[in-house]
Amino acid sequence: MGDTSSTLRIVWIYPDLLSTYGDRGNALILQRRAELRGIRTEIVEVNSSDPVPTEGDVYVLGGGEDRPQILAAERLRADGGLARAARRGKAILAICAGYQIIGESYGDDAANPLPGVGILDIRSGRGDKRAVGEIVADVDPMLGIGRITGFENHQGRTEVGGNAFPLSRTVRGIGNGSGTEGAYSGRIIGSYLHGPALPRNPALADLLLQWAVGSDLAPLEPGWGEYLHKERLAAVQ
Repeated sequence: MGDTSSTLRIVWIYPDLLSTYGDRGNALILQRRAELRGIRTEIVEVNSSDPVPTEGDVYVLGGGEDRPQILAAERLRADGGLARAARRGKAILAICAGYQIIGESYGDDAANPLPGVGILDIRSGRGDKRAVGEIVADVDPMLGIGRITGFENHQGRTEVGGNAFPLSRTVRGIGNGSGTEGAYSGRIIGSYLHGPALPRNPALADLLLQWAVGSDLAPLEPGWGEYLHKERLAAVQ
């Protein structure tokens, strides 16, 4: 984006397929926290029948059921727009099913491996037990966010490859299944956290906005997002 005089474009990918768990709230909180800083925004909803634009600033993918997840992965691979945006260094947040499909491979409902979009070095399969409940994790200190919370509801197990890093270390919950939760590389973040993730973790929203704007953000007075974050941390600990 480069400066706050232009419009920040938040691209909400495939709400017709990947919007099962209220993850549209992630796009809304990005818009809200940007506009509180005087940054003009636009949410661009891209259905699965439409091409993914490459001129967005932040791209958001949500969770979905097994069959819509497969269709979303197939269409994203065929379209190529998200991969081109990733190569251009755009900020991307992918949640749950979206997290799995931006990786190298993921498992279908019968645990068969299927090809992903290939923009994050992860490989996902299916575990024996479903992960359901509150999750708490400490984000990689390199990102400067601290502790995050969310709600997980998935059977996925994800291995992070050598060209990516675990997003966080789990304090409570399953996450990737190996003591970690999520993954990141460059300006791409994937996570299993619902809630939605960004309203519950405003520091994570601000990190994505900072990447998109290309400069430090003006600080905000603590609001309901910060209070919700503290309340959820206190509730699960």
